[in-house]
Amino acid sequence: MHELHALTLADAAALIEARRLSPVELVQALLSRIEDFDPQVNAFITVTADLALEQARQAECEISAGRYRGPLHGIPLGIKDIYNTAGVRTTANSRLCLDNVPSEDAAAVAKLKRAGAVLMGKLATHEFAHGGPSFDLPWPPARNPWNLECFTGGSSSGPAAAVAAGFVLGALGSDTGGSIRGPASYCGINGLMPTTGLVSRHGVIPNSFTLDRCGPMAWTVKDCALLLQVIAGFDSQDAASVERPIPDYRAALDGDIRGLKIGVVRHFWEDELPAAEEHRQALEQAISVLKSLGAKLADCRMRPLQDYRDVKTIIGESELFAIHRKDLSERAGEYGADFLGRTLPACLFQAGEYVQATRWQHRMQLEMVPLYETHDALLTAAMGPAPLLAPSRAIEFWRKPNITTPFNVTGGPVLASCIGYSSDGLPMGMQIAGRPFAEMTILRIGHAYEQATPWRARKPAIAKRVVCKPPAAPAPAVVDVDPHARALAEALAHQAQLDLDQDRLAQLLEATPYVLEIKKRVAFTLERHAAPATAFHARH
Repeated sequence: MHELHALTLADAAALIEARRLSPVELVQALLSRIEDFDPQVNAFITVTADLALEQARQAECEISAGRYRGPLHGIPLGIKDIYNTAGVRTTANSRLCLDNVPSEDAAAVAKLKRAGAVLMGKLATHEFAHGGPSFDLPWPPARNPWNLECFTGGSSSGPAAAVAAGFVLGALGSDTGGSIRGPASYCGINGLMPTTGLVSRHGVIPNSFTLDRCGPMAWTVKDCALLLQVIAGFDSQDAASVERPIPDYRAALDGDIRGLKIGVVRHFWEDELPAAEEHRQALEQAISVLKSLGAKLADCRMRPLQDYRDVKTIIGESELFAIHRKDLSERAGEYGADFLGRTLPACLFQAGEYVQATRWQHRMQLEMVPLYETHDALLTAAMGPAPLLAPSRAIEFWRKPNITTPFNVTGGPVLASCIGYSSDGLPMGMQIAGRPFAEMTILRIGHAYEQATPWRARKPAIAKRVVCKPPAAPAPAVVDVDPHARALAEALAHQAQLDLDQDRLAQLLEATPYVLEIKKRVAFTLERHAAPATAFHARH
């Protein structure tokens, strides 16, 4: 019973279908493991033990009566705590949502329930899926099961930690700038950010209407494919949803990638954000494995990371600021410091810059077409090894790009997979990106790589009752801003009716020089006819 946590979703599903494994037994084993180890890992915000056992019993009765619904029937899953769950609190790990109990499920959650899945609980997230890690929120940040002193990545921190720790067999996360792929890489699991419009976001607390995507996180590529099969599909309640046939994703996992052309976006991890030496070596080895499997790999180039990050930041932060503007004005003291340090400076972005950023997004999407025509997929680094867990300094968000945001801007699907472990035993990852709606291709590549390598045989060992002290809080911001920039920031904050005490004003002013540089960089001249990216799915 105590080894059931090591099952993959696909293996558990096969045993349940053959009636060799009881869903109730599986859920009881995982609840016991959660009780033993989650006090250290902090993967859960809410454990729904009674509901899980009730759903497991129902699944067992249905399966015994010959009413098997499919591979998710009786499977224990976790949900990032920004997805609405009927009758179960959805907090977004924020004081503003402590009493938020939705009356209906998010669309993706409803699909999982119809497939017979078992809800084990709501999983940790940075506040409103943004920022972090933070120690001033209602729940502490999740810790990395491979080393409890290390970071999980964010903001889908709980889903990644819960899957890696063997608390659930799969989870739903969200990705606006890397929030599925970063945690998946740091925690050594697989995470898939689907194409914009493939999975409904209805009933998910929004971060960015333009950039948010919902997707699966699980131990293996096959497990991700099984989850995607259920949650993909058109939903008229999501304005970005795309109506198109849903293929059999599991059918893509044949292990044959001979002849596939994979472009290697090497400059991201070699020149712009240099990877650690062990990570570089792991990436080279992954490239060699894919070549040995018959794929054709060649270097290619995209825009510099900073270009994508500028566009993503203006669009994403402007939309997030708009969503929270009333509460930032009236209830700013209820937010965590890191969320405020990332969100308040968005008051400096104005309408013209937002429109300009959406026009650049359109241009960047069009620039991908030649790459899609000559490559079946693209490969670049993801995250790893994980750094030590420490309170986030929001200013770091404004200072530099990251390696995941290009694909949020361009809109295609991306799979993050484990490619080995550092000398300290920490996972390292790669990203496999595809053209829009080419999930089958990237799943096919990821699965073939996974089958050819030993990484899925290794699991983290978690000690019981380890006491991890919270790190010291970061030092207060040191603010030295040009008087003209300060005057502009204060004027725009006043115009937005923001409630700025001394600390919040310092956060705003600390970020102001970086925000102004971003504004300058997107102010390049575009032709009059250059359109904004408002109809992504119509082009694909």
